[in-house]
Amino acid sequence: MVRQGRAPENGGNNGAPVFIDSYKGVEEPKPNYNVIPGNTGQCVFQGITMFDKTVWSPKPCVTCLCSSGNVVCDEMRCPLLQCQFKFKPIGQCCPICIDPSHEVSENSGDSPVPNDPGFTDAAFFSDKRSIKAKYKEEEERLLRKDAERKRRKKQKKETERQRKQLEEQEREEERRKLREEEERRAEEEKERMKIIEEHRRLEEESMRRREREEREMLRTLEEAAERARNELRAGEEEEEEEEEEEETVWLRGDVFQMPPRLPIPLDFPPPTAPSEPSHAGEGQDTDEESARISYALPQGCTISDVIVSCENAKLTSIPPLSIPELKSLNLQGNAITTIPAEAFNGVLNLEWIDLGKNKISSSGIHPQAFTRLKFLSRLYMDGNLLEHVPPGLPHTLQELKINENNLQELDEDSFEGLSNLVTLEMEGNLLSEANVNPKLFTPLKQLSYLRLGRNHFRTIPQGLPETLQEVHLENNLIEEISEGAFNQSKNLNVIVLRHNKIDESRIAPFAWINHRTLESIDLAHNKLHLVPSFLPKCLVHLVLVGNQIERIPGYVFAHMEPGLEYLYLSYNKLDEEGVEPESFFGTYNSMTELCLDHNQLTSVPIGVNEMTSLHFLRLNDNNIRHIGEDNICDPLNEEDSHIVALRLEYNLLDPRKIPPTAFSCVKSYSSVVLRPQRMK
Repeated sequence: MVRQGRAPENGGNNGAPVFIDSYKGVEEPKPNYNVIPGNTGQCVFQGITMFDKTVWSPKPCVTCLCSSGNVVCDEMRCPLLQCQFKFKPIGQCCPICIDPSHEVSENSGDSPVPNDPGFTDAAFFSDKRSIKAKYKEEEERLLRKDAERKRRKKQKKETERQRKQLEEQEREEERRKLREEEERRAEEEKERMKIIEEHRRLEEESMRRREREEREMLRTLEEAAERARNELRAGEEEEEEEEEEEETVWLRGDVFQMPPRLPIPLDFPPPTAPSEPSHAGEGQDTDEESARISYALPQGCTISDVIVSCENAKLTSIPPLSIPELKSLNLQGNAITTIPAEAFNGVLNLEWIDLGKNKISSSGIHPQAFTRLKFLSRLYMDGNLLEHVPPGLPHTLQELKINENNLQELDEDSFEGLSNLVTLEMEGNLLSEANVNPKLFTPLKQLSYLRLGRNHFRTIPQGLPETLQEVHLENNLIEEISEGAFNQSKNLNVIVLRHNKIDESRIAPFAWINHRTLESIDLAHNKLHLVPSFLPKCLVHLVLVGNQIERIPGYVFAHMEPGLEYLYLSYNKLDEEGVEPESFFGTYNSMTELCLDHNQLTSVPIGVNEMTSLHFLRLNDNNIRHIGEDNICDPLNEEDSHIVALRLEYNLLDPRKIPPTAFSCVKSYSSVVLRPQRMK
């Protein structure tokens, strides 16, 4: 078989197609070459540049050649078959005849033909069936092979999917463990902060209590010394005139007799006389002390100077005491249920009574129980069953605590006559704006310290006194701060509103911006999404821990004078986009403590390096990856180091990549906490 052809008529340069006749034969498929013109030496086919003499197949049964800049394609033309049964073998371009009449021209001479006497119809049809069976068998084999290939491919994909799923589960488990660890640390930190706060509060209360007790003790000692001096002078003046009568008194042995107006309770044993008479030179102080310690106290009670303590003594009623000098009586932690009218008749000079953690109800208090205590300044009744404020409280009262009771109704006469009350605590009750009369605080002309936490207020209580300096309203249901909420209390210094439901949109612009003495605001654990605007101009201490704050608006602290000193933004949602270049404007010369830990910061916020008075900086538990040499410390600032504590642990930092001058403003490198860091 000879391959023939002809060259392009136009040289392939004018863009007209060129056909080359080839494969001149009887039964051979006839190709058709399409020549695509192009540049000499290279061809461009469907956007792809081919070098000269390159051969490729753009599709089955088509072969192309790059020849001197022309693309020559040979398209195979199948011959027209005149047969009844056709079959296209796998990998071939053209079908073939399976009719025996056509196969005779291509088979050897030994093959039977229709004109052969030995070739019968049965043989013809048998051969035909054999070919069909082989074709069917081949087709089934190919189908099985294709099915097996698809099955293996599917199995491989399934295996890959399972592997990826397993890896994803492992990653998810790692993320879950990391989240649990972070939550655990957050809870531990929260508990630690709570314990620190509670410890600080208890220390402050203890300190205030000690100071008051010391002042009272000093005053008592001074009064006792003055009485002793007066009695000594009187005794010296009357010594000569009443010498005989005095000797008679000593012989009578009744020097320890109490005044007739304060008889000795029948429950107590009679006083005992000393074994030997005292000399007049020893003074009356010795006599009074001996008289005091001669009385037997109920079991579980102790006496020290002018203080009797019956704490946790399992008492069911107030013990009948007759000690005129007594100043303090502690009955905390017993099972006392009532306070009768004569409960304190023998201790009328009491200045402090602690009845906390008993079982006293409002109905169990006699209206005249406290009226005769003309020197009472402190009354503690925490942890009882009171529904109302005890009646008949003396006007001398300065401190009243009724925490953890069942107070649920306060009218305008509840504090009538308590014009000297300075401290009032009513936390952990059932109070709300619905059962507290707006005129409740009107009689309290000296009130400066008020605690109403753990109640059910939805708004700031009305009628707060003008003298109020510190108000605690934590753990309520407060949702808004209206413009007139604190209008009367112009002397406020501290406002605590933590654990409420306040968001920045419910704080009126003029709620407190003009308060000239308001230095501390606690809005921790509310629903704030950004740092509130219109904060007081003189604010020094701002607590915003545990909110959902995502942004610190620019210039939000710029109006403050002399400037904010303590800012706590821990446990929020701040990231690098939430801190603007002007966010800390106005605090550069005043900020002392800045807590931004447990947020989502990826870098040190802009402006930190300009805070020249900063002492404590917390950036731990963020996503900080890099610290530049001027992010925390200003290299141009030649002043002495001022930061004394810097925390950066639990970030994504590589300590080896931190520039050596990054902490130049820290007093000591031991004050920088860098480890541990989280996994990247």
